[in-house]
Amino acid sequence: MDHYEILAPRSRAGFACRLEELRESLAQHLTREKQEGRTLEYAKVFLSDAQNQYQQLIESELYQDCLAHAATTIVEQPPLDGSKISLLAKTTTRSDDFIFQSIRLTEEETRAASSYVQTIMLFEKYLHSMQDRQVDMQTHLVRTWIYVADIDVNYAGVVKARNDIFRKYGLTVDTHFIASTGIGGYSQTRSAAVAMDFLTYPGIEETDKKYLQALDHLNPTHEYGVAFERGTCLTLPGKQVAFISGTASIDRHGHVLYLGDVERQTVRLLDNIEALLHDGGMTLHDVDYFIIYLRDPSDYPVINRYMAQRFPTLPRILVLGKVCRPEWLIEMECTATKPL
Repeated sequence: MDHYEILAPRSRAGFACRLEELRESLAQHLTREKQEGRTLEYAKVFLSDAQNQYQQLIESELYQDCLAHAATTIVEQPPLDGSKISLLAKTTTRSDDFIFQSIRLTEEETRAASSYVQTIMLFEKYLHSMQDRQVDMQTHLVRTWIYVADIDVNYAGVVKARNDIFRKYGLTVDTHFIASTGIGGYSQTRSAAVAMDFLTYPGIEETDKKYLQALDHLNPTHEYGVAFERGTCLTLPGKQVAFISGTASIDRHGHVLYLGDVERQTVRLLDNIEALLHDGGMTLHDVDYFIIYLRDPSDYPVINRYMAQRFPTLPRILVLGKVCRPEWLIEMECTATKPL
């Protein structure tokens, strides 16, 4: 089965020292995992300053010896524990048949291009990469992550572009959309307003998917003009996996709840996640990890304490990532896995 771990260096020395400590921690972790028959399948790396850290990371032994051999994404979303670099590692006994792509635009591509244009370009790059794979977006694309620089300004263009792309390729309210997180984040490309990750399962059928709803807790996204699924539950050999989109403190009418109160927003968003999981026959006990996005880093102590008390053994990482509405102080995403 799958195992998830959050790893971060304890050192507060320079970035090179932290890279080496993290390499040693990951190597030790993978050695233990190998004894259980698991190997590294996926990693997500969180940086505090991509402009100064990205090149050093990809030239490091941490990346070259470990991460380069797995599906890996790198994003600037500063870890709020002060670690400069942290990572989420997924190990597994049996690799799923998936394609993970971390698609980034170049400086030349992004120069003078709006967030709308950049989002269109990213989707078109994804679609072009799938032309010879007998894969279509409507059936096989299961999950996206959209990282938006200066999200308070650029998110509207992203929303319009995604709506237009989905309309063009036949994804509608009457069919379905794609589970997604749209969140503040930066790539190594200085002028990029948008970066994206795509998770595709080439071998699945539409009947292998269930689109999760919890209409007594939160409304369909199309009611406020955006196009993504709250969550998608996928039936794979030997297990079900729920991909829960970025979820915030929202009610069934689409209104933000508990303005200005980050802890009450946390309680509500977890209630929303629990309701979505229930629609897929799961509970919070099936959650693999949480990625927690905070708008204000000063909220870290109260949320870290709350999550430690409520989920003491569950892997979690808290990062700086502004949510798409300024009133939302916190957002979370997760996966959940249930053996069949």
